[in-house]
Amino acid sequence: MTTNTVVTINKLVPSGAPTLENFKVAAAPVPTKDALKDGEILVRTLYLSCDPYMRGRLSGRTDSYVASFEAGKPIDGLGVGVVEASSHADYKEGDIVTGGAFKWETRFIASAKGFTKIPSTNGMSPASFLGVLGMPSFTAYVGTITLCKPKQGETILVSAASGAVGQMVVQLAKARGLRVIGAAGSDDKVQYVKDLGADVAFNYKTVKSLGSAIKDAAPNGIDIYFDNVGGEFLDVALKNMRPNGRIAECGMISQYNATAEEAYHIQNLAYVVMKKLTIYGFIVSEYYTTPAYGEFIKE
Repeated sequence: MTTNTVVTINKLVPSGAPTLENFKVAAAPVPTKDALKDGEILVRTLYLSCDPYMRGRLSGRTDSYVASFEAGKPIDGLGVGVVEASSHADYKEGDIVTGGAFKWETRFIASAKGFTKIPSTNGMSPASFLGVLGMPSFTAYVGTITLCKPKQGETILVSAASGAVGQMVVQLAKARGLRVIGAAGSDDKVQYVKDLGADVAFNYKTVKSLGSAIKDAAPNGIDIYFDNVGGEFLDVALKNMRPNGRIAECGMISQYNATAEEAYHIQNLAYVVMKKLTIYGFIVSEYYTTPAYGEFIKE
């Protein structure tokens, strides 16, 4: 092989939906072990993860928790790959690694500090470390278990319940004896959420009223809301929370492509005071060095 496939940012997208014109796929020379500096590894990419938080990195903003992509440079994010060469004592050829510093290239060289070895897959695909054993599941664990501290018998509402994070929230909550209500955007997804164990699931795109759908599903109110979408769904959820309810703010994907004119403005924030609600905003990467990560892996 004499070329290396690289996906770069052609143009940033401050607002609106990205298009193919914002990206560029090109061929570049294949990096070799001769180019390694001390502490670096040469990685061949096996799997890459395309996650909602990456939309924010396309905006060019400088006030976020993670740096924006740069025009003309490769996309980077979560991935799994195999070490083909190493100048770091802790890594050797053949090691399977994961981490958040994967460049969108067939092969690349990077500092070993941004990677973690996968010790054993126990028969599971390495791709599982981007899903059920990876960031989406840990996000679900932190928001649901670590922060909201669910109690048996409580009611939890999950938006985007069929998504990578939401489906794990559903299962974690059911395992702890909660009544689970899930919302998804198609009938097939609704059925999937029910198959995961949700007590109630509805298609938020086809219900006559989002407020009525939530009220019918939880006539006594919501104890925990796991928010993946923001916007109108969050607004309606606020109104349906029980006193001392908790909200895990994982994401607001309904607003990521919204222009200033399209952005939804929350109207029910007064319920935070009236119902003594607690809203947890969190970034999951900050929890990998806490006891929560060990607890997650053990479970």
